[in-house]
Amino acid sequence: MTAPDVFVKGKPFLLEARQITYVYGRGTPFEKTALDGACFSVSAGEFAGIIGHTGSGKSTLIQHLNGLLKPHAGQVLLEGRDIWEKGVKMRDVRFAVGLVFQYPEYQLFEETVEKDVSFGPAAMGLPEADIRERVSEAMAFVGLDKSVAQKSPFDLSGGQKRRAAIAGVIAMRPKVLVLDEPTAGLDPAGRREILGHISEYRRQTGAAVVLVTHSMEDAARVADSLTVLAHAGDVLRGSLKDVFAQRETLTGLGLDVPAVTRVLLRLRALGLDVDAGAYTTEDAIKAIKEVSGSAQSPSLC
Repeated sequence: MTAPDVFVKGKPFLLEARQITYVYGRGTPFEKTALDGACFSVSAGEFAGIIGHTGSGKSTLIQHLNGLLKPHAGQVLLEGRDIWEKGVKMRDVRFAVGLVFQYPEYQLFEETVEKDVSFGPAAMGLPEADIRERVSEAMAFVGLDKSVAQKSPFDLSGGQKRRAAIAGVIAMRPKVLVLDEPTAGLDPAGRREILGHISEYRRQTGAAVVLVTHSMEDAARVADSLTVLAHAGDVLRGSLKDVFAQRETLTGLGLDVPAVTRVLLRLRALGLDVDAGAYTTEDAIKAIKEVSGSAQSPSLC
């Protein structure tokens, strides 16, 4: 089931997946359709979220975005060109579309943090001075102090390992940064910190960012648009407001709007004329303050 593109109107897509179908174990007794006509798109500078339950095809979809998987049907277009077209160098595609896997700390492998972060730029054939500049810049973006550069990445804390792995992808300066559940397993403070660094990277570089998450709160905090996956295809695509307005559809998929939105909806049901279109705690507080001085508190009985 596919939905029309309703966001980023008038702006060309930087990266687009069109009607992607992919089947694991095709032709075997263990055949399983992971994607069936799924679509996704992101424009330059956009922060796009992909949400859905485990098994909805999120990780399979993003592995198509830089050619780790080849679709059995459909196309992946980078700046309007099919990445599987003859003459396209997959090496260049993977430098342009940087993918950070779930639990990225398992991507670490070098002797020092500096060597690990520099691996990508070195593979690009950059001069040593440029590599050093990119390593320093990437570590700063993710909040890693220079003092850890010569440490083994395996001696870092869990949060530092995650930041180091993300820095290794950022150091290649991809046009699209794709992150698969980068906040998985982190406490709320760690989640806010990681998302804050990623948002700052996007703000300063103008790169497109794609965030795969199962957390509505994380998506609401940073994303401009959302694609909801279920049943191996995209069910909803649009702005946060458009997608969260489809609460019945979301709950039917086992998802829901962010918790703060549910609170605001409950307050409206109790008689407080509050704007229920807020998706973050900060916006919810602002919405409540706007009406608290001019309305009676609702009865909670």
